[in-house]
Amino acid sequence: MFNIILAASYALSGFFMKLSDDEYDEKSNTIWAILLGVICGAFTAYASSISPDAACIFIAILIGNILSLKVDGIHHIATMASFLILFFILGLPHFTMTSILIIIICMIGAIIDEIGNDNEAIYAKSRFLEYFFDYRFALKVVILLLVIAGLLEGLSFIYFLCFEIAYEIARITFEKYLLK
Repeated sequence: MFNIILAASYALSGFFMKLSDDEYDEKSNTIWAILLGVICGAFTAYASSISPDAACIFIAILIGNILSLKVDGIHHIATMASFLILFFILGLPHFTMTSILIIIICMIGAIIDEIGNDNEAIYAKSRFLEYFFDYRFALKVVILLLVIAGLLEGLSFIYFLCFEIAYEIARITFEKYLLK
């Protein structure tokens, strides 16, 4: 049951993250973007409070987005605030030196993804790079390598894929049904 709840938390986090971004970026709907961002933050905080691997991954994504200057709207601030507040309320997992290393490595993957995503100069170099960065594969590869190296649990890669698949489902749903 734990694995299903954790996978669902990752998935719902990704789903609401994308909906929040699209409401803000595509429809300029700040209220909905903030509400969806807070929901995203809640699922992210819950996953992070029950799984040290999730905490490392989501903290790395947060720091990576800040350092990449991708925090560009009030909805991002609301998402970060809800995540951090609920994460502290629900309880932080025990962090070790290995956890810090994992956060740094995942953060580098997140930064690479954010620099490459929607970057026309990189997209112009090849269709492979466009696909790679449009779907933010750098962090996926990093997480897979950390699993192979035994630094993250094997299911952490599957959980992260749940996040990514739900993110893409939200993208498709938004473009097909909500962007009218």
